[in-house]
Amino acid sequence: MDNSLLKQYYVNLGVSESVYDYCCDIEDILSERFKEIDKIAELNQVKVIKAMQDAKFSEAHLNGTTGYGYNDAGREAIEEVYAKVFGTEDALVRQQITCGTHALTIALSANLRPGDEILSPVGDVYDTLQGVIGVREQKGSLSEFGITYRQVNLLPNGDFDFEGIKAAINPATKLIEIQRSKGYDVRPSLSVARIARLIKFVKEIKPDVICMVDNCYGEFVETEEPSQYGADMVVGSLIKNPGGGLAPIGGYICGTKECIENCAYRLTSPGLGKEVGASLNVTRLIAQGLFLAPTVTASALKGAIFAANLYERLGFKTIPNATETRADIIQAVEFNDPEKVIAFCEGIQAAAPVDSFVTPVPWAMPGYDSDVIMAAGAFISGASIELSADAPIKEPYAVYFQGGLTYQHAKYGIMMSLQRLVDKNLVELN
Repeated sequence: MDNSLLKQYYVNLGVSESVYDYCCDIEDILSERFKEIDKIAELNQVKVIKAMQDAKFSEAHLNGTTGYGYNDAGREAIEEVYAKVFGTEDALVRQQITCGTHALTIALSANLRPGDEILSPVGDVYDTLQGVIGVREQKGSLSEFGITYRQVNLLPNGDFDFEGIKAAINPATKLIEIQRSKGYDVRPSLSVARIARLIKFVKEIKPDVICMVDNCYGEFVETEEPSQYGADMVVGSLIKNPGGGLAPIGGYICGTKECIENCAYRLTSPGLGKEVGASLNVTRLIAQGLFLAPTVTASALKGAIFAANLYERLGFKTIPNATETRADIIQAVEFNDPEKVIAFCEGIQAAAPVDSFVTPVPWAMPGYDSDVIMAAGAFISGASIELSADAPIKEPYAVYFQGGLTYQHAKYGIMMSLQRLVDKNLVELN
């Protein structure tokens, strides 16, 4: 292929020749790393195909139902597929679940009762979940129903504080909440191996404790999931990794039969559970999105690694760093400067296929304790498996980049983020 023609296309899209050349130098060193990601995607792809075949997923399952949704064979089939993919006894996969926070709220409120306690052994939970639990005062929080919370922070080096966790577990401890991804934090995200070790540790102390993993952003990044290592529930959003960019809404909870039954009763009502909930015409998109999810996740991972290598070379701290093994699709870059954060997000927005002409600005987003800037020109509103970036406008002024339905789009977004920084004289190419 004529590389000069490709370069000209990028120039026409707003990328200067100097930024283009700089980014190509970074990309050239990543070919072997990208091959490893493709192998993970291949394994996960055949895993999904096998689950669909074992469930005898058929064309008839793609049709939707209305009203109560009784006898919705497609809904039941997709939940069987999810259970097989994640290696669990059962699954709840519904478009009635509005987001990841909603899925987590269902999982918590369904399996906890007044007097029970939640323990986070990995430090702070995600901002929106703080309101759900009652760490931050919020109407309708679990704390209003007599459910308590405590946490054990990670050690300064990022390791689990096993002594602290052991001391924190008490007779009231009913559920261990393990957040796989870093969220708006600069701690390391957790690999499946680390989560497995943590689950084994807490189960040895209290065998009947429920271990719930907030799996958002982590699905299909590795070849295994936490549910294969003792997690009683794994919870996530369909507009992140497992939706493959096609699911227009929804969330999933995979886990033990008892936990999922409780979740179904909480989602709908006692006595009805999984028997109601019309699929309308969404089953096709949920199924096809899951089919594409391994390769879409691989594209997002490549984009994250490209970003880490690029910004680390420019002297910024990246989490994970340029060489670390990945546990999720999130890439954090610490800028220590709000102007750089805003410029980065402007570049991501300018690279979008939708709303590229919009300028993102910080605003008081519900559920957060500071202004947040969000850049996303997505086909599905808020879909963070699509190219997006967001950041709370507070120290250490770190931006969180994720997604990219294709690597090529993620690459272009990172190029444009750098271009905005260069244009505003906030960085110099070295």
